[in-house]
Amino acid sequence: MLTVIIILIIALFAWIVFAYNNLIRLIEEVNNNKKQIDVQLDRRFKVYESLIEVVKKYMDYEKTTLKEVVALRTQAQKAAASGSEKDRIAAEDAISKISAGINLVFENYPDLKADKNALQLQEEIVNTENKLTFSKQSYNDSVEKYNATQKQLFQSMLVGVFPGKLLKDFSYWGISDAERTKQEQYSVKM
Repeated sequence: MLTVIIILIIALFAWIVFAYNNLIRLIEEVNNNKKQIDVQLDRRFKVYESLIEVVKKYMDYEKTTLKEVVALRTQAQKAAASGSEKDRIAAEDAISKISAGINLVFENYPDLKADKNALQLQEEIVNTENKLTFSKQSYNDSVEKYNATQKQLFQSMLVGVFPGKLLKDFSYWGISDAERTKQEQYSVKM
């Protein structure tokens, strides 16, 4: 009888260690996917900075639109620094909306449309937005997986015992179906 009790205690302890480590792994997966979004956001910002330099030669009014991107990026960085994930997501989503309309700006300027650097940067913006969309989806999937796992019966008890380490509230990154459709149907017009 004592042997059975010892085996049950060891099995329970092993399960607790396994479940705890699994939840930590899921949290780290979410954090890693969030960092991948940050990489794409940084890449997008650098592409926009390059585009602003090219655009300066061709237009004045639309340059303001591109400067809005810089202002929104600064706003997103401040929100990230203050820990306001919802404000950060809102600012980054506003940048995505601007990038969706960048093709219309190019159509108004034949010289700009023909500029190789501008075309490369325009294509790079589209590629970056696509990569960002995939990064957001991967992040959201990992958040969903974590949320589902930590709500399971025994894992929820473990989360209740270690809330400081295991209870995390991650914000989802959103992208509307209309934005996704625009990005999937985008092509460079020459």
